[in-house]
Amino acid sequence: MSTNTSFGDAAAMWNQRYAGDELLFGEAPNDYLRAQAPRLPRRGRALCVADGEGRNSVWLAQQGLQVDAFDIAERGVAKARALARRHGVAVDFAVADGDALAWPEAVYDLVAAIFIQFADPAMRQRLFANMLRALRPGGLLVLQGYTPRQLQYRSGGPQRIDHLYTEEMLREAFAAAEIVELRSYDAELREGTQHTGMAALVGMVVRKR
Repeated sequence: MSTNTSFGDAAAMWNQRYAGDELLFGEAPNDYLRAQAPRLPRRGRALCVADGEGRNSVWLAQQGLQVDAFDIAERGVAKARALARRHGVAVDFAVADGDALAWPEAVYDLVAAIFIQFADPAMRQRLFANMLRALRPGGLLVLQGYTPRQLQYRSGGPQRIDHLYTEEMLREAFAAAEIVELRSYDAELREGTQHTGMAALVGMVVRKR
């Protein structure tokens, strides 16, 4: 993940990474997000934050949701649009910086934030607040990230401890919401060529009050 939060630098870096034809993180959705399927709304609107090449937004659209998604990298979004066409689903994709995005209020039934650890602590605080703001009351946020123990592994993620998540930090950040699930665990990642191997993960589901 990028450790630079300026739009131009991060966009250039991710555009370079997405330049090839392969899907860097694979075509299948994130395992933690897929495992939440019984909890997800059966209809309504969903937002995928920093969705890269579209694997999570396309899967959510296949579940029957009306999905919006954005990413900072134009090349990533182009590949996401191609993935959606290949699977015959509609997703409203946008090229956008999460800090500059005009976040709506109380619009979404679901927000998915999977490995968005490009954000430094200040930007992360703004993103978390905006994601909650965008949810309708009763809406769910599904978040997956790496814990500091990920620095022991080489399976993906930023090599900066201030970009990683702890349960305590997440409980504090989402104190205004109901925490449905919050757990740290190790698991083997098989997500394309970039998330491969044992990883130190945290998964969280919160419901907006």
